[in-house]
Amino acid sequence: MKSKYETDVAMLTVTTTEFRAVMHFHDWKAKTFAADEQIYDVASFENNGKTCSLVHAKIDEMGMTAAAATAMKVIYTFRPRYLIMTGIAAGVAQSDITEQMYGDVIVPDVVWNYSAGKFVSPDNASIVYGNIGFLPRSTSESIPEEIMPIIRKAVESNDNPCHVFIGPMACGSTVVASKELLEKQVYSQYRHTVGLDMESYAVVYAANHSSDPKPIPLIIKSVCDFADSKKSDEYQRFAAYSSCEFAKHLYENVLPMSDD
Repeated sequence: MKSKYETDVAMLTVTTTEFRAVMHFHDWKAKTFAADEQIYDVASFENNGKTCSLVHAKIDEMGMTAAAATAMKVIYTFRPRYLIMTGIAAGVAQSDITEQMYGDVIVPDVVWNYSAGKFVSPDNASIVYGNIGFLPRSTSESIPEEIMPIIRKAVESNDNPCHVFIGPMACGSTVVASKELLEKQVYSQYRHTVGLDMESYAVVYAANHSSDPKPIPLIIKSVCDFADSKKSDEYQRFAAYSSCEFAKHLYENVLPMSDD
């Protein structure tokens, strides 16, 4: 069993748009292994005068199952210090908090599975959709507490190139394009949820439950639309780019790359 970190940062994306955004920021080289069909992209970056290692893997399909499998494979193959997922997400922040805009970055301090639960009679449910009731059994995973003060300080810094929201991110197995579902199933459980996607919970779970040395997971996604009937693909490229911009700012200037 490997007992120390062997890679500084590993990155994950899912969609082609997210993949292209990550590829824009570094001079990547493809790497493969004989017993693994996955294509990995490797590069390097400078962090406070130190040359650091970077690897990226594109997940084959959307959703938590594929995300967990790929995350675990990356963890055990490369033993990264940080496991960062970039890409796009739905903005869902309440208007009484701060209005979100396209391209705003979301960095969750906790991710939770809003789709876990049980369908029952509406008479026995806390959430009701017509003749169908739902009893939520949501589970959550937290970002390791030692890294969040560093992230918050980076967000507040004048060097930060992005507008960033920190708060809970909801994760589920389907795309949400319904204000009713958002109100009943998301806000009713985590009122201050600031984003919604389909993979974050699995990535953080994989990192938090791997063997030592565990990577520190970070989800860095940007608002490409909102969880309502007006969803579109218009701002996906912009959002994917801004999420990578903030991730790059973190691993090049902010995140510690040693145990000192």
